[in-house]
Amino acid sequence: MNETNTLQHTAANCGTLQQHTATHCSTLQHTVAHCNSLQHTATHCNTLQHTATYCNTLQHTATHCSSTLQHTAAHCSTMQHTAAHCNTLQHTATHCNTLQHTATHYSTQQHTATHCSTLQHTATHCSTLQHTATHSNTQQHTATHRNTQQHTACIPYNA
Repeated sequence: MNETNTLQHTAANCGTLQQHTATHCSTLQHTVAHCNSLQHTATHCNTLQHTATYCNTLQHTATHCSSTLQHTAAHCSTMQHTAAHCNTLQHTATHCNTLQHTATHYSTQQHTATHCSTLQHTATHCSTLQHTATHSNTQQHTATHRNTQQHTACIPYNA
């Protein structure tokens, strides 16, 4: 081939190569842009996966907290009931102490009243005995006086 043909052929090939290279470069640029987009999507997916894991952890924590709070609330309710029961028992104990004090006081008064009643009965009995003794003494004195009079009447007067 002659040199002109070779140059023409080379120039034609160069044009084709340029066109082909440009197309290839354009494809590579498009691929790079697509890769960048895929990398961004992958990063976004990783973030979403991390967020999903975090949400699951939060859900688990919330469930645990809810269960713990319910248990704590039930425990508090039981403690409140127990406290109310203790207050009632304390009030009852105070009431019992008051009643016991009153009963002791009443028992002392009852004992005193019984003792007074016994003393009154004894005083009445003593009074009766005293009255009887006085009456007996009077009767004895009267009998003695009568006996003396009878005895005096029976003694002859020898003077």
